[in-house]
Amino acid sequence: MLTTIEHDLSQLFGQAFADNDLSFDFGATVRCTRPELGDFQCNGAMAAAKQGAGNPFVAAEKVVASLADNDIIKNIEVVRPGFINIFVNEEYLANKLTTFSKDKTFGSAEDLSSTKVMIDFGGPNVAKSMHVGHLRTAIIGDSLQRIFRFKGYEVVSDAHLGDWGTQMGMLIEGLKKRQPDLLYFDENFEGEYPKESPVTIQDLETIYPEESGLCKTDEEAAEKARQATLELQNGRPGYRALWKHFVEVSIATLKRDYGELGVTFDLWKGESDADPFIPLVLKELEEKNISVKDQGALIVPITDEEGEKVMPPLILRKSDGAVMYGTTDIATLYERIHEDKADIVLYVVDGRQQQHFKQVFATADLMGMDKVCTYEHTYFGTVNGKDGKPFKTRSGGVMKLHDLIQMAKDEARKKLAESNFGVDFDEAEKEEIAHKVAISTLKFADLRNFRIKDYIFDLEKFSEFEGKTGPYLLMQVARIKSILRKAKEIGAEPGELLETSDNERALTFKLLEFNSALNKTVEKRAPHFLCEHLYNLAQEFSSFYQKQHILKEADSAKRASLLKLSSICLNQLEVGLELLGIETLERM
Repeated sequence: MLTTIEHDLSQLFGQAFADNDLSFDFGATVRCTRPELGDFQCNGAMAAAKQGAGNPFVAAEKVVASLADNDIIKNIEVVRPGFINIFVNEEYLANKLTTFSKDKTFGSAEDLSSTKVMIDFGGPNVAKSMHVGHLRTAIIGDSLQRIFRFKGYEVVSDAHLGDWGTQMGMLIEGLKKRQPDLLYFDENFEGEYPKESPVTIQDLETIYPEESGLCKTDEEAAEKARQATLELQNGRPGYRALWKHFVEVSIATLKRDYGELGVTFDLWKGESDADPFIPLVLKELEEKNISVKDQGALIVPITDEEGEKVMPPLILRKSDGAVMYGTTDIATLYERIHEDKADIVLYVVDGRQQQHFKQVFATADLMGMDKVCTYEHTYFGTVNGKDGKPFKTRSGGVMKLHDLIQMAKDEARKKLAESNFGVDFDEAEKEEIAHKVAISTLKFADLRNFRIKDYIFDLEKFSEFEGKTGPYLLMQVARIKSILRKAKEIGAEPGELLETSDNERALTFKLLEFNSALNKTVEKRAPHFLCEHLYNLAQEFSSFYQKQHILKEADSAKRASLLKLSSICLNQLEVGLELLGIETLERM
């Protein structure tokens, strides 16, 4: 991994502190918040004074006098009571950016391939259309898998379908009422079942809510659904064949909606895949005296070291023998650790599931899984409407994700027309632009927020080409591409970076902050750090472009350097947006 300016300076100052019999750690440097005072600042002398180093101003002067010869520092000033302000040498700065720009990851990648990260996100249910509640897990999870891969980890993403619960029994019973003569319901049938599904996704979306509503008021219907679920899980051939059709039909629709978002998964496993591991988990919990019987149910008490209850117990199996959702989650984690050999498992799931995951993880800890794997609930807040309540349709219903995407496309077309973008483009290109603008709107609006926070969804505001929005970033990318195209038309190409002047200095520093933003994103599992960097970078380029008349620059070497800086900025914006799952445009 290439080193940052902060690292280089911290090493230099750390050694100077050490040469004065002070801690190396006092040499840590940070970006100066007031550019007129310096590019970087070292405040170690202040901390050293608190530990008996005497007058901080004197200590700072001694440290500066002890600095080794270097090509990093242009100017340095000690300011009372003991701050060290540092200006970086222009040649060093240009060389640093040149080195970083030659690396496709801008120096951020590490050899982390021996660490396997599994990311569980999506979590859609079979037979149900995805709704707006599935937006955050898809967008955040996809961005995290892209970023972790970029950093060098081995990454495996899993959609983890809800395909094994009582809803399967409801679907089976509902279909039996409508088409009782299907071969799947004949217990004596021993031939091959049809390869073509007897139901469409529309059929499933009709059957499920009807049966679900019925089971809430009709105990006989609910019992039939439970019995059908049990027979399915016990391997009844007709039900298994029917279940496979339900899953295949659902996945085809899910892939369409995820495809519109540009979201992909390595695995399309479901709760059913964990089913073979449930007996192993239950056996281990019993043998280790972790599980106990309580009024006919099997539970895991969650207590502290003194035996005091710290949260409700995890129910493994109800008194009627039904296996609970938490048991499936423990079995899934068991599979990921023992079969998939995961080192880290991230669950990108709604924050309202925090207690559930605390129960699951506490149980996994008791089994010793924490000794071989790190597992985390990477939770997120809700998407709310302008009224501050969870986002709904105008009629008050739950909005389907597919419909939300179409709304975003309609708004994108409207905004593009109002801005007179692409008026001469053919319809196919206009539609491509509208689609990418719409997806950038949805993704950046979500990812710009710290994931644990709720946020207000305002489609009109998020679709603007000004402000902290996805469309604004796409517009800046298109602008830089236009500059580079026009330069090529007049025979000008990006060349060698020259020593940076004041106009380029701020942009250069901003480009070199990419690594830090990405590291924070990985550390906190929070893409908003990367969003913030990309937005600030786009703004910095806009300011730079207003001050520098790149194409009118008479000095060809200077112009080539400015074009090179623009090219690096374009590359970093495109790479960063790709890590957020946002596709860029050639022109707008």
